[in-house]
Amino acid sequence: MSGINDFIDNEVKSNPVVLFMKGTPDFPQCGFSGQVVQILNYLGVDYKGHNVLASDDLRQGIKDYSQWPTVPQLYVKGEFVGGCDIIREMFQAGELQQLFTEKGVPVQGRAEA
Repeated sequence: MSGINDFIDNEVKSNPVVLFMKGTPDFPQCGFSGQVVQILNYLGVDYKGHNVLASDDLRQGIKDYSQWPTVPQLYVKGEFVGGCDIIREMFQAGELQQLFTEKGVPVQGRAEA
């Protein structure tokens, strides 16, 4: 399992924003992943999506990596931010936009929810 852990670690550390999700950004395959995609797209944030349904190793590996039991999982500048509920609450409170700004990630959408 260390191979998948190395892959995840590299992806999280080499991409400013990474979303591990069910499906792809163009075709989310669960409502929670779809909500996070909608928020990121609304904000105009450039991110890399990984479909955990494509690999059982990745699906379990990301849960082990973050010690978080569910998908989707959002990482910003190498840090785990949270899953759908946390991302949605942060977005509605303006905290997600603030986090992106503080981390130097361009946000093109409106600042308020």
